[in-house]
Amino acid sequence: MADEMVLRAQKFVNSVYAARIGMRVTEDGKTSWNTMYALTRALQYELGIPELSNSFGATTLSKIAEKYGKLDETTIPSADFCRIIQSALYCKGYDGGDINGTYHSRVKAAVAKLNQDMGVSGTYPGSSLWPKVVKGLFNMDAYVTVSNGSEAIRSIQQWLNGRYVLRKDYYIIPCDGHHSRDVAKSMLFAIQYELGMADGVANGAFGPGTQAGLKSHTLSTGSSGVWVQLFTAAMVLNKRPVSFSASFTSSLADSVAVFQAFMKLAANGQADYQTWSSLLVSYGDQSRQGAACDGITKITPARAQALKDAGYKYIGRYLYNPSTTSLPEKEIQPGELSTIQQYGLRCFPIYQTWARSVDYYSVAQGVADCMNAAFKAEEHGFKPGSRIYFAVDYDAVDDEVTSYILPYFRSVKDEMTKLGSPYKIGVYGPRNACSRISAEGYAETSFVSDMSSGFSGNLGYTMPENWAFDQIVTKTIGSGNSKIEIDNNIASGRDTGQGDFYPAPPQKLDIGFNLKYWAALLKEADEYMASIGRPGGTGYVYTRQQCLETIMTADAAISSASRRYRMRKALIQTSAFWEFCHYSYKDVVEDAGVVMYHTGKIPDWGKDLPGVVRLVDSSTGVAKVSGRTCILSRNNSIRSGLLEGEILDATSERDRWAMWQKVNQDNVFNLSTVPHLHIWAADGKAGDHAETPIRRPALDYTDTETFEILRRYQGFGDQAVSDAKLRMPLYAIFEKYNRIIRES
Repeated sequence: MADEMVLRAQKFVNSVYAARIGMRVTEDGKTSWNTMYALTRALQYELGIPELSNSFGATTLSKIAEKYGKLDETTIPSADFCRIIQSALYCKGYDGGDINGTYHSRVKAAVAKLNQDMGVSGTYPGSSLWPKVVKGLFNMDAYVTVSNGSEAIRSIQQWLNGRYVLRKDYYIIPCDGHHSRDVAKSMLFAIQYELGMADGVANGAFGPGTQAGLKSHTLSTGSSGVWVQLFTAAMVLNKRPVSFSASFTSSLADSVAVFQAFMKLAANGQADYQTWSSLLVSYGDQSRQGAACDGITKITPARAQALKDAGYKYIGRYLYNPSTTSLPEKEIQPGELSTIQQYGLRCFPIYQTWARSVDYYSVAQGVADCMNAAFKAEEHGFKPGSRIYFAVDYDAVDDEVTSYILPYFRSVKDEMTKLGSPYKIGVYGPRNACSRISAEGYAETSFVSDMSSGFSGNLGYTMPENWAFDQIVTKTIGSGNSKIEIDNNIASGRDTGQGDFYPAPPQKLDIGFNLKYWAALLKEADEYMASIGRPGGTGYVYTRQQCLETIMTADAAISSASRRYRMRKALIQTSAFWEFCHYSYKDVVEDAGVVMYHTGKIPDWGKDLPGVVRLVDSSTGVAKVSGRTCILSRNNSIRSGLLEGEILDATSERDRWAMWQKVNQDNVFNLSTVPHLHIWAADGKAGDHAETPIRRPALDYTDTETFEILRRYQGFGDQAVSDAKLRMPLYAIFEKYNRIIRES
């Protein structure tokens, strides 16, 4: 909303100073950085500074001190100088009176209120503007709570300002109730000042002197004084449920223990060095030994032994490297996962190509990355349910997270669903990005790049609640041929990676369909089905072209499933296409009967169909899967460790109805069930005619095995055998084009 006095301030600075300072501001009555920059330049002009700058830096600050000491009615040199001050007050939300160039009572009251809001009125009583207060006036910082800011945090901000404002390198920080980069740095200055560091030595960095000092300031129940104030301030800034206080109570000790357990520190309830470190800087105590690591170097047997001897259990490795020359061992190497498994270690996969600037992230990139990551995970042998960490490997500011990163991760999640949810999704990145992506439900766990402590997405942000790995320092393990550089990560236990992998496939895996073969595939499949008269008559719902189009629309999910379970795409395509071509109006009537049975209503699409009778279950959807067989086949895969999920009861009407709805309404789910039906058939599905187990579908299935598994999909008896014979040429058609594509 526009403010009349801000508008007047903008008009004033434009009319008097635009030519002098080399810039104009938009006259819209809204405070902005450009308005504050213009006022800063106008102030510098009045101070006689020859090189004008948007920054209120050391030169501007020292000029005020040298020329005036402080600004008030006795020192301000001109009316325009005063108008600059009045304009800045209005832009900060204070009453500067008429912008008339007079330091009158309303200006004095506004300055006194500004000093109070900043927390420096004890140091700077009265209505004078001291240099550091002027610096704080000419920026966009707020000194009242904004955007649901915390009063507890504001009280800490005011306390820090009031206690340390006279120190040379300490500048007034916002008092807006929000933790931030400036607040985090001010806390380190405060620690250093209380350790006795002189001005010019204290620098706001978590260096060796600060670390050594904190090691001698362990606090516990009964402690009191300024060190407890600093510690409770750090706890409050990390959103722990404690009060800002000078007394270390038993209640505080309990809260400290909870925080320590969350951060995987020794839960002793004391303010020890590791706890101080974890509160003050994102990486905490970098000497901590992690149980996890990640790196860009192949894990050889010698390196695996060195890592194991050093206490590592979980190793992060990259699924893909787009470069053929740079970092040759970044991508998981042949035989590497077998080595990791052999040495009793576990691996969590990471996907990153570039991902180091905002222009990388888009919805389209999310789709491409998800598909490639899933395909590479399947190729390397990661089993279903593994969690892939997609990277945000740069300092993404909050607006970029909103506009670019969240849409990217939403598309990753949506595409993973379209693939049949073969893998879980995690996020690697700064704290803020991890927390926001996870809050939207786009990632289950976070791999936090806390080693990048200077990232604005880490400074002032708390640890994500779902953190799995905390990256804190780069180090070297082993020597000689076992030497390896890694990033040392603390593990929370929320993700333990994978310790068992599919072996490398002996043959190439199928990939996505190439549309240039669409017309040829359609013609060949259609002509074959016509030649055998299947399906025949007018009682069928869809044309053969519509059926094939539906199958190919879900090609990504079918490709992913075939790669994941090491079976040929043609096996899934053949069963699904055959069944969908045979979807008749009799099936529609039966489907309507199932809906009527469970809801008491005939659905709109079944009201005009004669002969609708109530049925508990039916074979439905693209691949004509019933609720019962869906449950049984998926239960078999869950028990075999091929699929994650809850074991359901195939005799329960509630469970069958729930599954029936999914296979009826969700084509991807329906088609992703087909490979489980084939696996279940191979394992020897139970029923009135128990099958003899055969080899599970494999890339090197013989024609005899292919025939048998296609027959079992349909059932028993002469009709099933006859139809399986008819489906073998159809399988050959699909496999012909799949082979051309995967071999090209």
